[in-house]
Amino acid sequence: MVESKVGTQVRHRLPVRKLFAASVGNALEWFDWTIYATFSIYFATAFFPAGNDLLAQINTFATYALAFFFRPLGGLLLGRFADVRGRKPAMILTITLMAGGSIVIAILPTFQQVGWLAPILLLLARIAQGLSLGGEVSNASAYLGEIAPPKWRGRYSSFFYISTGSAVLLASVLGFVLARTVDKADMSSWGWRIPFLLGGVLGIVGLWLRRSLSETEQFEQNKSRAQRVRRPLLTTLREHPKAVVQLVGISMLSTLCYYTFFSALTPFAVKTRHVNDVDVFLALSIGTALFVALQYPFGALSDRIGRKPQLFVWSAATAILIVPLSTLVKPGLGNLLVVFCVGLGLYAALSSLAPAIMSELFPTELRGLGIGAWYNLTVAVFGGTAPLVISALSAAGASILFFWYVAAGAVIAFLVLLTLPETKGSELR
Repeated sequence: MVESKVGTQVRHRLPVRKLFAASVGNALEWFDWTIYATFSIYFATAFFPAGNDLLAQINTFATYALAFFFRPLGGLLLGRFADVRGRKPAMILTITLMAGGSIVIAILPTFQQVGWLAPILLLLARIAQGLSLGGEVSNASAYLGEIAPPKWRGRYSSFFYISTGSAVLLASVLGFVLARTVDKADMSSWGWRIPFLLGGVLGIVGLWLRRSLSETEQFEQNKSRAQRVRRPLLTTLREHPKAVVQLVGISMLSTLCYYTFFSALTPFAVKTRHVNDVDVFLALSIGTALFVALQYPFGALSDRIGRKPQLFVWSAATAILIVPLSTLVKPGLGNLLVVFCVGLGLYAALSSLAPAIMSELFPTELRGLGIGAWYNLTVAVFGGTAPLVISALSAAGASILFFWYVAAGAVIAFLVLLTLPETKGSELR
């Protein structure tokens, strides 16, 4: 951690407390979001008519996908809010919405108790969480990018997915423990409510931690410019079209990787490939631990060798390996470990520096909205539909097509990366 400055050696100290406060809030956001997909194999029949488990699973994922389409709205509204009112108040608002939605889901009545009111209430809770997460990603990314020294932005950026990965790891470990200690009948009856209740309680803790954050200097210096911008979404297209295309191209593959490994593969392996749920949760937990461990080393590496080399390796290797990896999703812990460790290890090359890249694409007065709107629109289209698409293709006996779909996304991302400028060590606009 040594840098040279005017002929002297100075040691840069990471603001661990500030990074922890920002990242813990983000971790809790993602914990609440992830447990919906992770535990859907147990609660799908609670909110939809009994008698057809596959249809209930598809309806549950349809609700999951529909909530994603509120993420762009959340990114637009909360991103603009962050640009004109501040990163800190925006991040406090997002975690309040997410925690509230989780508590509501934890106490929802079932379809058997209240009929179609159950899925309607579930959808409303998920909409609140969709709006929340739409603002969370852009605002937390902007915050980490803006407090980082230029030569350390990759390292600071890595804390975003250290927190995200830790949250997903907690969700998968919780799934593993509950699957081992609670029988399937009780998990389907009441056990699935435990993680949602825990997510709500932890969200309140995250809210308290975020109150200690200070506002970024970048925002304070540019808030008057942000307030003068009219039609900000149109401005991103008119003045920064290349940045929009680059963000969409990178985010497309990023979100397909994330929701394939962290969401879609769990129910796919259990329901379609008839894999033991305990083995899936254990393999996902180990793969996620590796994913978290690689974040800071990859973030630091991008500060040394640049962003583009890592991104090229990630996209090219994903294009080549995703279909062969899919053939290993079958009974056997060893097979599953290879799938999750290779897939998530590759994804860490991108996730470790994603907030840095996104922050470097837009100027400060448009950063929250620019990332929030276009990133979340891409996630809604490709991420929100991933579990639904893989479930529908599996029902049709054509699940392999989903993995070719991801491979095609990797090829497109590789081509988009050819247009990306190298930004390591650059000053934010």
